[in-house]
Amino acid sequence: MIKNISNLGDAALYCDFGTEVNKDINSKVIKLFETIREKNIEGINNLTPSYNKLIISFDLKITNFKKIKEIVENIEIKETQKLNSKIIEIPVCCDSSFSLDIERLEKKLNLDREQILEVFFNKEFFCYMTGFIAGMPFLGDLEEKMRAQRLETPRVKVPKGSIGLTEQFANIYTFESPGGWNIIGNTPLNVFDITKEKRPNLINPGDKVKFRRISMEEYKDLHG
Repeated sequence: MIKNISNLGDAALYCDFGTEVNKDINSKVIKLFETIREKNIEGINNLTPSYNKLIISFDLKITNFKKIKEIVENIEIKETQKLNSKIIEIPVCCDSSFSLDIERLEKKLNLDREQILEVFFNKEFFCYMTGFIAGMPFLGDLEEKMRAQRLETPRVKVPKGSIGLTEQFANIYTFESPGGWNIIGNTPLNVFDITKEKRPNLINPGDKVKFRRISMEEYKDLHG
């Protein structure tokens, strides 16, 4: 399952599952992440899952690379082990004031607006990881016909709540941020809540996401 375990600086290591980016490999990363988190291993102070790697940070005053590596190597992940995932519905308004790049996508994908949105809203997405900005979920996998490259010139400011598409992924901007994803709508939900110290993310790796289309009126009600 793990191809290699290597040092990452003095106080971290990473478990390498290979170079492919797909749901099967990512599920193995998440299963290892969940198993280690549940074991509450002494000295481990942070776990960071990505598409195909898991970074494990630790306190050098308590443990070291050799000890953590040995623990990880002896963890057994069964193929039948299920992810601790939940299904989350995200309301999205695609009013023209929010769908900043829909015309660009129409040209790039050779699909009209309603075709793009129909495919998007009929899709159940899988959260591979969160990152770039706090709590931002990377949600796969878009159909081949829906895949477009990032903007040639990224925006200096992408509004909080924006829903973006790039290559095989969709995402949600949890804060106003620079970014180059193709924006098709906006959600009024607060996807990252900094006041919730233990679980600030609404969406976590392994969760499934369904987007629901809403009107501007419903958006304003939910936002309010």
